[in-house]
Amino acid sequence: MNYKHAVREKVEFTNVRELVEWAGETHGEKIAYSFRKNPANGDITRVSYTQFRDDVRALASALRSMGCSGKHCALIAKPSYEWIVTYFAVLSSGAVLVPLDRDWLGDDLADTVTKADAEYLFCEDEIADKAAVIAQKAGIGEDAVFFFGGADGSRRTLSGLIEEGRARFEADPEMYFQSPIDPMKMSLLVFTSGTTGKGKGVMLSQNAVLSDMADAYPYLDVGMKTVSVLPLHHTYGSSVMLIAHNMLGCEVYISAGLRYIQKELRDQKPEHLVLVPLYLETFYRKIMANIKEKGKESLVANTIKMSNALRKAGIDQRAKLFGEIRAAFGGEVKTIITGGAPINPQIIDFFEGIGISTLNGYGITECAPIIAVNRSRNVVKGSVGNVLEIDTVRISEPNAEGEGEILVKGPNVMLGYYKDSAATADAFEKGYFKTGDYGKLSKDGVLTITGRKKNLIILSNGKNVYPEEIENELTAVPGILDIVVYEGQSRRGIENNAIVAEIYPDKDYFEANGIDDCEAHFKGHIDSYNRGAVPYKKIGVIKVRKSEFPKNTLRKIMRFKLDTSID
Repeated sequence: MNYKHAVREKVEFTNVRELVEWAGETHGEKIAYSFRKNPANGDITRVSYTQFRDDVRALASALRSMGCSGKHCALIAKPSYEWIVTYFAVLSSGAVLVPLDRDWLGDDLADTVTKADAEYLFCEDEIADKAAVIAQKAGIGEDAVFFFGGADGSRRTLSGLIEEGRARFEADPEMYFQSPIDPMKMSLLVFTSGTTGKGKGVMLSQNAVLSDMADAYPYLDVGMKTVSVLPLHHTYGSSVMLIAHNMLGCEVYISAGLRYIQKELRDQKPEHLVLVPLYLETFYRKIMANIKEKGKESLVANTIKMSNALRKAGIDQRAKLFGEIRAAFGGEVKTIITGGAPINPQIIDFFEGIGISTLNGYGITECAPIIAVNRSRNVVKGSVGNVLEIDTVRISEPNAEGEGEILVKGPNVMLGYYKDSAATADAFEKGYFKTGDYGKLSKDGVLTITGRKKNLIILSNGKNVYPEEIENELTAVPGILDIVVYEGQSRRGIENNAIVAEIYPDKDYFEANGIDDCEAHFKGHIDSYNRGAVPYKKIGVIKVRKSEFPKNTLRKIMRFKLDTSID
């Protein structure tokens, strides 16, 4: 390991059970998880690492006694302490976890659970109707369905199963410790979010996830408390928020959802956050709108300039100067880790200016998920940071600028797609996983993302346009909530196609600023962009949406659902 940029020692584990035991022993009575059962005004429940370890032992022992080892277990629920215990217990018992999005339609969930060959179902009371459909279609018996809520006499509950497991562990702890776990075999079956088409089942081993997190976290300077806002059925949420934070020994406050996040941040005062770019952009817009409403735009901009000058002289007064602004995050956040999409440099510079460092990274479900991330001691602006040391990245068929498809090889790469040998074969090239993303790699291993291969616009004149580049230029324009750039299709022929900017406006912004014609407002900013753009990257059509873009639960826009016609 190159310790040049490391902020802590690397720790490695053979399997998830070993991590749980180590965390319980090492972090002891430190708080592992906290949450409110009643998010509006309920008391906070706090669970130590020791108690968490004991709960995992108990549930895993119960699962082992039921014959779950090696079986597929579907998990469908919103983020909760029960979700987290189930995740760790299923993996610690040698079973295969199939985490799914609770917001899918019942029939879609049932089809996926059937495809995944799940024999057990863990879910929350709120989706009892969906659970009945799933169990019936997938052939899962009532005795293999467990609910997170209180018992009504007719349902089996997770809490009941945990209590059964406590007695079993006390009577025979070796049943738990001797559960066979092959860290190189499939332990997680994760269905991709499908922003460009139908998702596939990604087979990940415990070694893939553990090696990925062990290689990333030594370079991230984070605090000892965070608020978890990401969906846990995605690897970004589960690997980073669960696996990596157990390695770190942080307290994770489990958010009750977006409705409560602002209050939770103020109350919990996290020291770092893990977000997707959309959340970061949303926070930025709200902060800037508040600054404008108070008439402090010039004051804040000038104070940032003054503060930046002081920092060059070794004087850092950001916590004092921008305390009011930082209060939106609770006042203690110093680092935000993000990934999944490009971030406008203007937004990164603003947060850095007020004392919050943004570490942008890059990953994909098939790589468990991190491939590269900026390091706290080596932030490279405009990049997604250093490639993990466990990975080998090469750029396929680079152009004159060194850009090409990003290919990855390493222990964190998936075993393949479940029951889809053709798709698996197509996903690899000479042992390297084809990410479907374009980028370039510097000589010192820093990766820059250009765009998504499936989003690439190839014009009739042969020129290539990466829509993400244009979106990133415009995302900070006041009044834009979301923007997607694509090649608009003309019925008059390909020569009449045009670059389209489709925008979902921030209605609150226009109302607050007394602007009636939002299209004219956007046209002014896009005209400004066009004046500095090369001809083939100029936007020819503006579309303003009345409704939000279709999105998955990671809040990524599902581009394949858009109407790209322009006449």
